[in-house]
Amino acid sequence: MITPKAGSVVFQNVKKTFGAFTAIPDLSLTIEPGTLVTLLGPSGCGKTTTLRMLAGLEHPTAGKILIGGKDVTMLPANERDVSMVFQSYALFPHLSSLENVAYGLESSGLSRKEARERAEEGLALVGLAGMGQRLPAELSGGQQQRVAVARALVLEPQVLLLDEPLSNLDARLRRRVRTEIRELQQRLGFTAVYVTHDQDEALAVSDRIIIMKDGEIAQSGAPRELYETPASSFIADFMGEANVIACEVLGIDGNEAQIRVGGVEHRVPAGKAKLGAASLAVRPGAVTLAEGRGPGLAGRILHSAYLGDHVEYEVETDVGTLFIVDHAVDRILPAASDATLGFKTRGIALINA
Repeated sequence: MITPKAGSVVFQNVKKTFGAFTAIPDLSLTIEPGTLVTLLGPSGCGKTTTLRMLAGLEHPTAGKILIGGKDVTMLPANERDVSMVFQSYALFPHLSSLENVAYGLESSGLSRKEARERAEEGLALVGLAGMGQRLPAELSGGQQQRVAVARALVLEPQVLLLDEPLSNLDARLRRRVRTEIRELQQRLGFTAVYVTHDQDEALAVSDRIIIMKDGEIAQSGAPRELYETPASSFIADFMGEANVIACEVLGIDGNEAQIRVGGVEHRVPAGKAKLGAASLAVRPGAVTLAEGRGPGLAGRILHSAYLGDHVEYEVETDVGTLFIVDHAVDRILPAASDATLGFKTRGIALINA
């Protein structure tokens, strides 16, 4: 039976430079055993460099990396007890699926018979039982990715590393495979470090998300925490679309705050707000839209687009142009018409940073 050993991961004041360029200035983080943690961020934020240092494909300029409590900072990749699933799958095209999965086991000294038995078990684990004789070219993209996952898991690593594992799949297949990866991780309980630039993917699979910016941790937390209570305008805008507008916090009463936006006062969740100038991160679906002028924030429809189960609007207001998603498809407000905007209680976060 395949039973990966769930190990912890610790980065202690890790720094990585490439010549005069500092990719990671000072990174400290801990990943608990048996959790799936996603490194998320825009291109150039340092997430892939961090993963490559964990894999042993790059070495830190300073600091320590520990896996399962063991210092692996300067160990080569083959001595780290980690397995990696690459964006490109990296399957041998001339080997069958079974041979691809067994390759690492045979290279580590296991007999051919034992390696093949373990490989069969790995393929069954990812739903590919009976498909071991197929070449990679005879498999779909999703099936090839599953072979890559099986090849990594049969080595029973302390940590499974996944580098943009779904980026080569179409949108529908990405949804299915990410669900399979998450269910497999929860069933086997292995530790996984997952790198992606896709916010929806991170929200769907993660126990914890670490958002990186300029080689540093911008915010870390559970998916819901990051989405609903972003610590900065950068996080709010990166974790799904958000309208970030200026406001003033007039008063705080328990869990609610009285704010002024564009000359109109509203009550919204207080979060960690402080009195005074602030920003309000408003999700596109957290805005109410009424036709004509009324009590609330005045707006003018610039553009509307019908997308089946919802309508997307761009609305000009005194606090800027807002992007709004409205599920009231039975009435669509035309361009140049007046509207009144309000805010719901969910999908809104006050940010003082």
